Amino acid sequence: MLGAFANAFRTPDLRRKLLFVLMIIVIFRAGSQIPAPGVNVANVQDCISLTKSGSGAGLYNMVNLFSGGALLQLTVFALGIMPYITASIILQLLVVVIPRLEALKEEGQSGQTKITQYTRYLTLGLALLQATGIVALARSGNLLQCNQDLLYSNSTSTFLVMVVTMTAGTAVIMWLGELITERGIGNGMSILIFTQVVATFPATLWAVRQQHGWWTFSVVLAIGLALVAAVIFIEQAQRRIPVQYARRMVGRKMFGGSSTYIPLKVNQAGVIPVIFASSLLYLPAMAAQFNRNSGAFWVDWINTYFVRGDHPLYMAAFFLLIVFFTYFYVSITFNPKEVADNMKKYGGFIPGIRAGKPTEDYLSYVLSRITLPGSLYLGLIALIPLIALALINANNNFPFGGTSILIMVGVALDTVKQIESQLQQRNYEGFLR
Repeated sequence: MLGAFANAFRTPDLRRKLLFVLMIIVIFRAGSQIPAPGVNVANVQDCISLTKSGSGAGLYNMVNLFSGGALLQLTVFALGIMPYITASIILQLLVVVIPRLEALKEEGQSGQTKITQYTRYLTLGLALLQATGIVALARSGNLLQCNQDLLYSNSTSTFLVMVVTMTAGTAVIMWLGELITERGIGNGMSILIFTQVVATFPATLWAVRQQHGWWTFSVVLAIGLALVAAVIFIEQAQRRIPVQYARRMVGRKMFGGSSTYIPLKVNQAGVIPVIFASSLLYLPAMAAQFNRNSGAFWVDWINTYFVRGDHPLYMAAFFLLIVFFTYFYVSITFNPKEVADNMKKYGGFIPGIRAGKPTEDYLSYVLSRITLPGSLYLGLIALIPLIALALINANNNFPFGGTSILIMVGVALDTVKQIESQLQQRNYEGFLR
């Protein structure tokens, strides 16, 4: 594998692409360390230390994960890639609901370009809302739940400057991701997400060693490596449905007669259901955060069961929501009727299954059967950090969380496959020997 990397760097155009990606990653990480204007860095660091030892950090775990730890430090890139992820998911859902967007999707590349533009606009809108909420929490002292001032000034001008800076930071992140996609290797946004997730690993692993000793550190590392291997195995698992195309004459040429297959992955939904479930459970906790001084019963109930995440009720709700959103997302992204109609249109059929409605029913049956283990797998992987919290109280610094493992494995596999294909085009030996 090291020899394959050496071959990639010996190829001039691949070397330029890889170095360009590394340069963008360095710029991205630098922006994640630069504090926004008006932030009291010393007080923020003190509050982060207190929060990690307390119970307040769990509320922002998901957003802080996708910002590489930049959110709680109130940096220029504090929002990270989360607004773009949310906007992309919303547009994917709206394509199924709004006929105009569905028509744009069917137009091909031109329609996809317009949808991408809508995603950018929605990302900026969501970034503006999120930045306003985060800065408002920081100004009121509720962000990190400490008694120190996180900002040098609580004036309106400082508030507006910070909101504009964080929103602009999200726009820059989008631009950097698109540069990687156009001039580098792999999907730019995915690589930036991968960078932010991996960036927190050294500090969190060392924190486990400092708080729980070498034995727990070794156990956590071994469990993490085993989980990565298991996730790689599941992520590559798929059910291949054979498809046979009949021969047909078009003019004087014969077409068809080939055999192929429809790959249905066990984890057809990816990491999206975990993000959906986390975001939905994040909303009541955020509402309780804004009303924590009201003394209402529902605020105390949410703070008891839905903030730290170590309560069995929270775990059960999280698991059931992941299962539900897995079925929901798969149902809107894979349309058996559309696949059956396209197969019938081009003369394809599944051996032993009649074209048309029987093919649609068969695809729906197979999809529902493989979605069940896929949803259970996602739910169990996502519960790993919560179980770690209950057993060794290591949720705040447990590096091998379900979401982070899924992102790392998925992006790494996709990027390696793209490099592999480019190496094979140049008659080099690839990664997979």
